[in-house]
Amino acid sequence: MKLFQQLLVAPAALGLLAPLSLSASEVNLDAISNYSQDNLEIDGNLFQQKSSDNTLLSGGEGLVETSDFSGGFSDTTMASFGVDFLVGAVDGATNEKTTFDYQMGIGLETEFSNGGILSATIDIGNATSTIGGTTGLNFDGTSDALKLDGLTYTFPLGSATVMVGDNTDISTVYTGACAYSSFTDYMGNCGTGNSVGVGGNGVTAAASYTFDSGFSLAGGISATQIDSSDVVTGLLTKEGTDTYGIEAAYTADSYGVSVAYSDNESSTFWGINGNYAFDFATLSVGVESEDTGSATKEGYFVGLSFAEVGTGTLDIGMGTTANFADSDTEYYIYEASYAYPVNDSMTITPGVYIREGSTDQTGIAVKTSFSF
Repeated sequence: MKLFQQLLVAPAALGLLAPLSLSASEVNLDAISNYSQDNLEIDGNLFQQKSSDNTLLSGGEGLVETSDFSGGFSDTTMASFGVDFLVGAVDGATNEKTTFDYQMGIGLETEFSNGGILSATIDIGNATSTIGGTTGLNFDGTSDALKLDGLTYTFPLGSATVMVGDNTDISTVYTGACAYSSFTDYMGNCGTGNSVGVGGNGVTAAASYTFDSGFSLAGGISATQIDSSDVVTGLLTKEGTDTYGIEAAYTADSYGVSVAYSDNESSTFWGINGNYAFDFATLSVGVESEDTGSATKEGYFVGLSFAEVGTGTLDIGMGTTANFADSDTEYYIYEASYAYPVNDSMTITPGVYIREGSTDQTGIAVKTSFSF
């Protein structure tokens, strides 16, 4: 945070120095020499900090206060950062070079007095190589440019929670029941990424309600059709394509289950995922069905998570690489990863996977993650 404050103050300091340097030639040195120590009075109050309030962001009103600026966040505004480094190679890919990728995420969150929360997510990354860009290792490539990945406002409405925003997933308000930590994108949401993990890259409105008994209900709509100018056409318009989703979930101490339905106007999806915690490991499963109008496709996933293997967590899983019809040739992916914390803010995760396809691929990678 000190570095962040210094970066903000530096341009202002340079702005103050610039006019001083420009007017240096106008200073009357002879007049200065006439001053003596007897004529010099220094008020010690000039060196005292006027205020200790942090007013860079005002959490109460969401405005920037220009007076009495001290260069910090308000008490209701929080910033979080995450950095991932990935080094690895894929045997069987078009490019088999060992590559190095990175991604960084910045999360800003301000809470208001009415219980509302304004959240912004900013991403940057270079994941354009084979290991990070085309094999689905949970890396987002932005060509080394900052990108606003999501902007939402969440607020309570009675006993429910409502979320509105842009470039965010409907499933953000879902409970879900997948306890597996995936190493590749194929295993995300326990293989139910189109239903329980339904996305949305445009204007999104969603809501959720949690009952005291452990049940929860959630749903929403998102405009996903983007034109050639990368502009979202809007919700519920003839020109646009909307995605709808709804989820029901139940969570208990040792198990959980989630059922979801989604419709993107070209295909519909049903998905179910769940987990059960045994004494030695947690089992996670997922099944998804897709109806394209002309064919019915299915995919599934199963995985085990071992929480106490040395000082880390071991995850082993397998599943289909997509949803397949009965007439299709099914392809599977197998993966294993081990995440161990080096300290409170750093985790190293080596992993390996085998992906079937027209050309089988074997990938080995090590991901180093920082959170602060």
